[in-house]
Amino acid sequence: MQPLLENIAHRPYPLPKTRWIMTQTWNDLLFSHWPIKPAQLRPLIPPELELDTYEDECWIGVVPFTMAHIRLRTLPEVPGLSATVELNVRTYVRAQGIPGVYFFSLDASSPIAVASARTFFHLPYFNAQMRVAHEQDMTIYSSHRTHRGAPTVDYQARYRPLPQEAPARPGSVEEWFTERYCLYALDKRRHLYRGDIHHMRWPLWQAELESGVNTMAQAHGITLPDTQPLLHYSHQLKVLIWPLQRVK
Repeated sequence: MQPLLENIAHRPYPLPKTRWIMTQTWNDLLFSHWPIKPAQLRPLIPPELELDTYEDECWIGVVPFTMAHIRLRTLPEVPGLSATVELNVRTYVRAQGIPGVYFFSLDASSPIAVASARTFFHLPYFNAQMRVAHEQDMTIYSSHRTHRGAPTVDYQARYRPLPQEAPARPGSVEEWFTERYCLYALDKRRHLYRGDIHHMRWPLWQAELESGVNTMAQAHGITLPDTQPLLHYSHQLKVLIWPLQRVK
């Protein structure tokens, strides 16, 4: 992990002083983003968090991908537990001036991953039946939430990268979406936490999406605009994860 930890010039703030506790590799990830007015989003975000905007717009992301090589710092990968499929609905916020990600939901195919993330990271993970297949460069993705007591939501899509690499230019909306190095979460007592991560700059490609069912945002009272989303694809990214820290 040392080469990754030594590449920090792109970060907007320093690495945490504590040790990372987990590593993951994210594969075949699609960023799909829609603009949304701050007034529509503000009632849905905890008041402890400040909305982050790009050119006066908030953005909602629906992000399907797969995870591999999941392991704790001191342990090897465990067969059957080191991979999962994931789908998240997210927006962008700040606390104490630090930009981060706020998740409305994270659906996953691994019940152990769901239970662990709910317990240790206070994140709204949900169990789902998920399938991923590949036809040449096309990712065929489907998800159906099965979590007890949670609204039923579905997502079906086919997506692929286009030949044009599309690195995030400084100051671009792509950079604003992707170059974030923490998440925010609240526990049941409404204590706010920040979870730091580290990775290289996102390798991005232009993308093509054939969208089927997508009720992911609707389940949170969010009406996505009837416009084409901004699309960005990434083949693979290795990530280091730190434990949550209370935001005073």
